[in-house]
Amino acid sequence: MPDVLSIVPFKGPIDAVVTPPGSKSITNRSLLIAALASGESVLRGALLAEDTHAMIDCVEALGARVERSADDLALTITGIGGELANAGPDFFARQSGTTARFMAAVLALGSQPFLLDADDAMRRRPMGDALSALDSLGVTISAKGEAGFLPVEICGPPTLVGSMPTVVIDGSTSSQFTSGLLIAAACMQDGLRIELRGDIVSRPYLDMTVSVMHAFGAKVLTPDDRTFVVSAGCYQSTNYEIEPDASAASYFFALAAICGGSVCVKGLHRDSLQGDVRFVDVLETMGSNVVFEKDAITVTGAPLHGVNVDFSQISDTAQTIAAVAVFADGPTTVTGIGFIRRKETDRIAAVVTELQRLGIHATEDSDGFTVNPGPTNDAIIETYDDHRMAMSMALIGYNRAGVTISDPNCVAKTFPNYFDQMDELRNGISL
Repeated sequence: MPDVLSIVPFKGPIDAVVTPPGSKSITNRSLLIAALASGESVLRGALLAEDTHAMIDCVEALGARVERSADDLALTITGIGGELANAGPDFFARQSGTTARFMAAVLALGSQPFLLDADDAMRRRPMGDALSALDSLGVTISAKGEAGFLPVEICGPPTLVGSMPTVVIDGSTSSQFTSGLLIAAACMQDGLRIELRGDIVSRPYLDMTVSVMHAFGAKVLTPDDRTFVVSAGCYQSTNYEIEPDASAASYFFALAAICGGSVCVKGLHRDSLQGDVRFVDVLETMGSNVVFEKDAITVTGAPLHGVNVDFSQISDTAQTIAAVAVFADGPTTVTGIGFIRRKETDRIAAVVTELQRLGIHATEDSDGFTVNPGPTNDAIIETYDDHRMAMSMALIGYNRAGVTISDPNCVAKTFPNYFDQMDELRNGISL
């Protein structure tokens, strides 16, 4: 793909059926859990992209074996039974937040030192809450750079033994820290009780983690919405089906809202594991028509209205709704997402800056942004090495001419053929 990509508007309404790639979030959870399990597991529908390749590299460094089917539709993982004796010593998470945060907790299961590192972009993202939680359990944490960031040396196992230990972690920074502890907890000698403090962001991702753990035989109790009690026992191998990615689906749903017509996404439904299916509820509030079926969701475009909405639980779709808001009949304010300033980039500042570059009146708020609809001018959109900036801002160009995306290749992180699939929809091909 070229260094810059001019987006060509669709000529009319869309009529398409789409199956997005597999969920990144579920793929990385199931990959790691299958690697920790005893025996051979098969994952069907897994995403193969930079973030999941990062996890594959790390689970192979743990000593697990990962084999791809000839058609890439299935991964077979031979697990290590919770034993890290043959693992390491070096683990590299690339740019993957889930890989880095999950692996930090899992590496604490070993009795030898492991070095966890990542690309520069991931080195800039905070790890302090996860590392502090491990330190409180008696794990030795040695910073190899700035404290609270990668690279870091981790040496376990937790030393609080004899009864189930308790760890307290801030729920307002990133659900990935808690998910990593949950995954590792099943392989700890005495299990683990996890208590959350503060506001809890991205709660659906914690529920997703517990669901995948249950599928592999772990026992997790939730006596209240701030407490998880994970029993010792590690994981059993299984065959596991991975849903299509709901965050990726948001771009197709938004396309129908922006360009008109209908897009049906197969493989998702009202009770999907991924909280980001709730994105369609926001589109419905804005005026789109949404139909839920047993194994599909269809969005049909209609005149859009501005809304005021809390995205704290579906933050990965905040940039998508920013693009949709350009086409509404009034301002849209998104709140509850201050924590996304610490993602691949400051996603609040980036959204506002690039919408302003297009001539849209957008402002940063204390924990979100406000977008006022209006005409756009020609502009080259900076993407900040953030896949979601590229995919969301391109949506504007599918309705209006003059949008050019810088560094379109950054979508390889989670959706390598995003622009190809959009072009196929333009040609009337359902995916």
